[in-house]
Amino acid sequence: MLSGPNLHALGAIALWSLLATLGLQLAHLPPFLLTGIALVIGSVPTWPLLRHWRVPLRTLALGVYGLFGFHFLLFIALRTAPPVEANLVNYLWPLLIVVLSPLFLPGMRLRLAHGVAAVLGFTGAAIAILGGAGTVAGAWSWGYVPALGSAFIWASYSLATRRVPPFPTAAVGLFGLVSGLLSLACHAVLEAPATLTPRDGLLLALMGLGPLGAAFLLWDKALKSGDARQIGILSYLTPLASTACLLLATGRSPSASVALAAILVIGAAVLGTRASRPEAAGAQPGAA
Repeated sequence: MLSGPNLHALGAIALWSLLATLGLQLAHLPPFLLTGIALVIGSVPTWPLLRHWRVPLRTLALGVYGLFGFHFLLFIALRTAPPVEANLVNYLWPLLIVVLSPLFLPGMRLRLAHGVAAVLGFTGAAIAILGGAGTVAGAWSWGYVPALGSAFIWASYSLATRRVPPFPTAAVGLFGLVSGLLSLACHAVLEAPATLTPRDGLLLALMGLGPLGAAFLLWDKALKSGDARQIGILSYLTPLASTACLLLATGRSPSASVALAAILVIGAAVLGTRASRPEAAGAQPGAA
C-alpha cells in the first residue's frame, strides 16, 4: 500500500495535472498576472494560521526561491524557446529530485533501480509531451537554459526544505503570498494591463486554491516525511495526468504514444517505490 507521504505527493500531482487545462482556459491573460493572482489566492486558506508564518529569513528566502524562481524562469523559457520542448526540459525536475537526493539529504543512497526508474519516467514524460506535439523543433534555443534552471530550482527547493530548521506547512502560504506579489510586480513592469471577466475570476480561484495553493501544501507534507527518491519518480505522473486532462478537455482521443507513456511512467513509479522498501525496516529514508 502507498504510504501517507506518497499519498500526499499523489494529491499534489493530481492537482497539478489540472494546471495546464485551467491555464488553457486562461491563456488570454498575461502569465505573470495569472500566476500572481493565483498564488495570492492560494495563500488565503493559511491566513487564519498567521502565527505559523514566523519563520527564519533564510527559510522564507528558500520558499520564494522555489515558488517565484521556478515560475519566473519557466515563463522566460516558454517565451524564448519552443514551448513543447521547453516544457520537456522543465520536466527534468523529477529526475533531478531523484539524482540530487543524496547530495541534499545525508544518509540517502541511490540504487540502480532508482536510476532505471528515473530514466523510464523521463522517457514516459517525454513521450506524453511530445506525442501530442506532432513535430519537434530540433534546433537549439537559449530559452532551454532558463527551462533547465526552473527544473533545478524546483528540485533543489523540494530537497532543501529538509535542510532548513523545521517549519509548519502553513508557512508555505507565506511563500506563495510573497511569490505572488513579486509576480504581480513583474506583471506591472513587463506586461500590458489586462481586464478580468467574472469567468476569469472563477477559474483563477480554482487554480489558486488547487494547483497553486493546496498542491504546494500537500507537496511540503510529502517531502517532510517521505522518501525523496520515490516522490521524484511518482512526479512523472504529472505530465501524463496533465496530458490526459487536456485530452478530455479538448475532446481528443488518447493516442498510442499516450498509452506507451502511461505504461512507462506507471512502471517507473512501481519500480522506484519497491526499490526503497527494504530500507524501511532499517532507518527512516533521508534521515541525517
